[in-house]
Amino acid sequence: MDSPGIDTPGIDTPAELGHFLRTRRARLQPEDVGLVPYGARRRVPGLRREELAQLAGVSVAYYTRLEQGQSHNASEGVLEALARALRLTADERAHLLDLARPKQHRRRPAVRHDKARPGVLQLLRALDGVPAVALGPRFEMLAWNRLGHALLAGHLDFDSPGRPLDRPNAQRLLFLDPHTRELYPDRDTETRRAVSALRVAAGQRPDDPQLAELIGELSMKSKEFAGLWSRHGVRFCTFGTKQFHHPLVGDLELEFEMMQTPDGSGQGVLMYTAADGSPSEAALRLLAAERGPHVRVLEPERP
Repeated sequence: MDSPGIDTPGIDTPAELGHFLRTRRARLQPEDVGLVPYGARRRVPGLRREELAQLAGVSVAYYTRLEQGQSHNASEGVLEALARALRLTADERAHLLDLARPKQHRRRPAVRHDKARPGVLQLLRALDGVPAVALGPRFEMLAWNRLGHALLAGHLDFDSPGRPLDRPNAQRLLFLDPHTRELYPDRDTETRRAVSALRVAAGQRPDDPQLAELIGELSMKSKEFAGLWSRHGVRFCTFGTKQFHHPLVGDLELEFEMMQTPDGSGQGVLMYTAADGSPSEAALRLLAAERGPHVRVLEPERP
């Protein structure tokens, strides 16, 4: 299992970089990249270090130091060569750069993001008929509108996002809450997508102790999470389709979009929509009727 301990001040970025490179080496065979395998027995899955170094045009010693977290100044050319050799996706390439250059993130000024901005709350209020949730950079649920609450967490107190001590967290609910477990019939897709998004967040915010604590907690309490975390999947997951099995209105297929706020706080608004005239659209209307006719959203704090 690869996870930072909950007593660490942040993400162990050198260890994360090494683990990421090893998992990407392991998924490629020599034949996949045009190499002729040598040796009767291969003691490790996938490419050997020397094979990857050959493909990327770097020395084996240099690549070994990088994988072991002993090189902190890899040039952009080297990182791009490794990304090409490992056949990384665009999301994985961005993650590699995040891990290889963590000091760039440490120079960012601290931004408070312990509550949703008034403008975000106003947006949630305007999205009547569209389930919407404001998420923080650690996937904490900072606010939701009436339909977002009804879709995702109707078993929780509506006002809980406004209380930091028991504020819901989307990742924690997915892996540790039995009600949320029943909400996703295609659980394998949903959990892989969630952990991949958390990997991206960990790479972007390596000095966030609360994010490290969340990863440590989930690793200890959920074998399912720990197994997925060890695969080091990486994906931004800002749009797509989700399947739901809701206890009140049954099955839904909804499109989701995650819109990031431009202020650098890491906050975003997650919205769900159904195709016009579809059974899912009818189910959303029924869910809205079940929860009452009035728009509700957390009120912003007054100065």
